[in-house]
Amino acid sequence: MTATNGISSSEIEAQAKHLTNGDVKVNNWSQPGPAAFDFRSDVVTTPTPSMLTAIASTTLLDDVFQSDPTTLNLESFIASLTNKPAALLVLSGTMGNQVALRTHLLAPPHSVLTDHRSHIVNWEAGGVSSLTGAMVIPAVPANGRYLTLEDVQKHAVVSDDIHACPTRVISLENTLNGIVTPLAEMQRISAWAKEHGIIMHLDGARLWEAVAAGAGGLKEYCDCFDSVSLCFSKGLGAPIGSIIIGTEKFRERARWVRKSIGGGLRQAGVVTAAARVAVEETFLGGKLKNSHEMARKIADMWTGYGGKTSNPVETNMVWFDLEAAGISVEEFIKMGDKAGLRLLGGRLVVHYQIGDEAVQRLDKLMRAVLKGEQLDGKVEYDPVSLAIKLE
Repeated sequence: MTATNGISSSEIEAQAKHLTNGDVKVNNWSQPGPAAFDFRSDVVTTPTPSMLTAIASTTLLDDVFQSDPTTLNLESFIASLTNKPAALLVLSGTMGNQVALRTHLLAPPHSVLTDHRSHIVNWEAGGVSSLTGAMVIPAVPANGRYLTLEDVQKHAVVSDDIHACPTRVISLENTLNGIVTPLAEMQRISAWAKEHGIIMHLDGARLWEAVAAGAGGLKEYCDCFDSVSLCFSKGLGAPIGSIIIGTEKFRERARWVRKSIGGGLRQAGVVTAAARVAVEETFLGGKLKNSHEMARKIADMWTGYGGKTSNPVETNMVWFDLEAAGISVEEFIKMGDKAGLRLLGGRLVVHYQIGDEAVQRLDKLMRAVLKGEQLDGKVEYDPVSLAIKLE
């Protein structure tokens, strides 16, 4: 018997058998994994054995029908943690931002004011415009670090002039490029926005980092906004998922929007079980603070060898000024490969799965770049050898 794609049923069975647990010779849940030497982003963090255990014992009911206890419990837990009435699971940070904005923006003309470097402007495939019909107003912070009330007032459109496109949403991001927007500044912007009937949304994919840095409490930050998107799969290490928070009415409409773009999940417990562990073990467990300490250590090492940084280290990101070091991004990445590290240029993202050995390799790389020392190119483990395998 042959399937419609030309592959026989016996071939399909043979391939399936090859992928069963009995044929898997590498435990991809063991540590260290490839993330241990990967500074490209905190999205590379991999799920832990405790997350696997949670997935294996999770409930398997339907979230579209709102009947899965694990998912409903996670939403209730996050709502309580952030002091918001309701929360809704989404598949990614991008989906969270887009669902939230489309929930808020009902009909043009309308505009969204945001930082010109923000994720919704640069990394979400133009979703704001295509999904909501909104014009995006990208604002450049005068201080070079984060938007202030004065920046917002300069760019927001609050006029009734029919030639203008009124600002209906201010969308902030915290942290952005590892920089924290102070709680007091967000409170100023929030108060002004309420006076003018403007909705506040926060891309809080890395808000956990700002809180871990001591910049303010999670509830206090979230109180400034009508909606917030929080990510489980960046620095927290869950395999997938984000969550958006707001009022009950917001959640009700957001479910509709989420469904319309394919975000409804059936057995959502396999996602939310790991997400709950990620929040409890990584965020509440204090692991993010250790990442911040390591980031400061790495920055001190770089400047100690004569290097310059292009941004201050406030959370888990270190910004090497490669131009000042006289090396191109491409060459830096190649040298990183030789040192057994994965890099994406001068931005190094330090997550909790980065270990001491990675910092030692980074030290050798720094000395090679800034002191002209040679890299031997020999490492016990390289990222490629630690990548996911099936045999």
